[in-house]
Amino acid sequence: MKMTYQPKTRQRSKEHGFMKRMKTRSGRAVLKARRNKGRKKLTA
Repeated sequence: MKMTYQPKTRQRSKEHGFMKRMKTRSGRAVLKARRNKGRKKLTA
């Protein structure tokens, strides 16, 4: 039996990446909130 998490770099960026966040209004809000909090890394 495989472990649950089978990481794929490309799929991860497509689903949780910067470009995906920038596409929607709520995604941009997420980035804004993370910037305000002072996150070093904004997205996956």
